[in-house]
Amino acid sequence: MSTTLKAPPQVQMSHRQVLEALSGLLLGLFVAVLSSTVVSNALPRILTDLHGGESAYTWVVTAALLSITAATPLWGKLSDLVSKKLLVQIAMVIYVLSSALAGLSQSIGMLIFCRVLQGIGAGGVIALGQICLAAMVPPRERGRYSGYFGAVFALATIGGPLIGGVIVDTSWLGWRWCFYVGVPFALVAILVLQRTLKLPEAAARKPKIDYLGATLITAAVSLLMIWISLAGKNYDWVSWQTAVMVLGGLALAGLFVAVEKRAAEPLIPLDLFRHRTVALAALASAFVGVGMYGTTTFLGQYFQLAKEKSPTQAGLLTLPMILGLAVSSTVAGRLITKYGKWKGFLVAGTVLLAAGLGLMGTARADTAYTLLALYMLLAGIGLGLTSQNLVLAVQNTVPRNELGAASSVVTFFRTMGGAMGVSALGALLGHKVASYAAENFAKAGIPAAGAGGDGIPDLKRLPAQIVPLITDAYGHGVGTVFLIAAPFAVVGFLLVLFIREVPLRTSNEERPAAPAGAKQAELVAD
Repeated sequence: MSTTLKAPPQVQMSHRQVLEALSGLLLGLFVAVLSSTVVSNALPRILTDLHGGESAYTWVVTAALLSITAATPLWGKLSDLVSKKLLVQIAMVIYVLSSALAGLSQSIGMLIFCRVLQGIGAGGVIALGQICLAAMVPPRERGRYSGYFGAVFALATIGGPLIGGVIVDTSWLGWRWCFYVGVPFALVAILVLQRTLKLPEAAARKPKIDYLGATLITAAVSLLMIWISLAGKNYDWVSWQTAVMVLGGLALAGLFVAVEKRAAEPLIPLDLFRHRTVALAALASAFVGVGMYGTTTFLGQYFQLAKEKSPTQAGLLTLPMILGLAVSSTVAGRLITKYGKWKGFLVAGTVLLAAGLGLMGTARADTAYTLLALYMLLAGIGLGLTSQNLVLAVQNTVPRNELGAASSVVTFFRTMGGAMGVSALGALLGHKVASYAAENFAKAGIPAAGAGGDGIPDLKRLPAQIVPLITDAYGHGVGTVFLIAAPFAVVGFLLVLFIREVPLRTSNEERPAAPAGAKQAELVAD
């Protein structure tokens, strides 16, 4: 057991002081989330230049999500041990350096490696933003500020593809600026945080980092993602390779649990899952993550390769989702602060997300944009009502000295669900597009070789008679991906139903409710 000294009581910050500190955190959050989404609409152009195919498309996205997933609990645990302010600045420095390197990439391999480094920095910024907010503001008041986080997350998540599209379509910039664009904003965020972020001192603790746990969970998730990405293409779903990878991933996950039980400072404290709210919210976040990252990743492909739009136009066409997510997150945050109730928003959000994804599953190359806009709006509202409020529910459940670990657990499961979901859906998309294209070519009496290879097609260079066959294949393929993603949101809805709503605490010094079988004394913060 580590020795802790009692932390001084938290001094309530004024609304103005909180907003000043949040300005740096929100700016950092924007560029961190932007790093995962700004490449979405630019990827077809990037992969054409760097000679990558559909699998590379998926891995450029999932590499960052994977490293965010692996790094998030480590950043969260560190925040319970050392200065949160120093950590968030270090995370931003990592983001700046890795972004500069990504922009210099000369090959797909180099780009994917740099995306891994980007994810490490971005994961720290995303996780630590919510953790710093929790250290500044009690749960009852946190809703209004969480709404700001949700709005910024929405703008970066859905606005990133638009920004990336504009950059790619601007001849004097080019796709490399998708990685450079966030650097100056990150530098400004570091300076703003240095001046405005003043957090209460944490209890003095000697840091003990769970490196073995971090290695095991990264290896487990990576192995399962590699299996999902390659199965059905490089080998059959039912094969010895599948057995080795799945059993290997599960064995590594089992070792991770065993290590966490014995670690002095576990990466993910297993005791957190004695709280029913933590366990259910974490699982629900994983399923919500599939919808969140799946929609933003594949909408760009849909509009560019099924609707024949430019990257900039593809970004503009996703505006209904941006507005739905941003407005619903902000409004829900204020209502939660006013009334202290949050579960209803989670239930409504998962229902709307499932409905939106299900309706988006009907999309085809010739689907009217009016219908698509309505479907995207529903999905956006659903994401806005769920993503930040799941974190809030967990933060309201645990004592102050476990805020970092508990908050990062929710983010960890969300990004892990998103990473594995994007990987699986990307593999499915590649298979479906190839299948539908082959059917279309056969019906048209055109040899399959006329498709132009396995890479992302450049529609402008294809013969005119082939273009409708490819756009139809992508429209049908992306629609199938959304349809498959919808049941994940349904599972999230079922999990949310079993979360017990506890009134939001009005102070961080107030003790949370004890989980079943735990002594209240064990939960006293500090």
